[in-house]
Amino acid sequence: MELKSISLEIPEGANLILGQSHFIKTVEDLYEIMVGTSPQVKFGIAFCEASGPCLIRVTGNDSALQEVATKNAQAIAAGHSFTILMQEAYPINFLNAIKQCPEVCTIYCATANPVEVIVAETAQGRGILGVVDGFSPQGVEGTEEATARQTFLRQIGYKL
Repeated sequence: MELKSISLEIPEGANLILGQSHFIKTVEDLYEIMVGTSPQVKFGIAFCEASGPCLIRVTGNDSALQEVATKNAQAIAAGHSFTILMQEAYPINFLNAIKQCPEVCTIYCATANPVEVIVAETAQGRGILGVVDGFSPQGVEGTEEATARQTFLRQIGYKL
């Protein structure tokens, strides 16, 4: 077995959701979740099929995001994994619906941070072991940082 660290591409202003599912229908159900939750979201989805022809299935409503999602899926190359890249929306608005999708087994991360995917490769194929999402903590939040966090959440409409 060989372990690999795969850095994912996240375009400026985009967010990524990385997960695992179990059925070819996933790509269509995720598309419906995205447009049903937010009609203005721009997104691309790539799903790595794990049986049959083992193709990367691609959909979305933004060709540039579809292209980057596909490149990320090719780099990870782990069966039944999916990547969603989105702009003009945040993952928090989609996560519950994605988690409720019958085919979805796991969400590894939802972020705009740099991401490294830790992949194990065997003779059979590849599997995702986990992710490195962003950077390590540099300290503990104080009063000033807590106030800044609370102000930010209000600025973007998540708190009154």
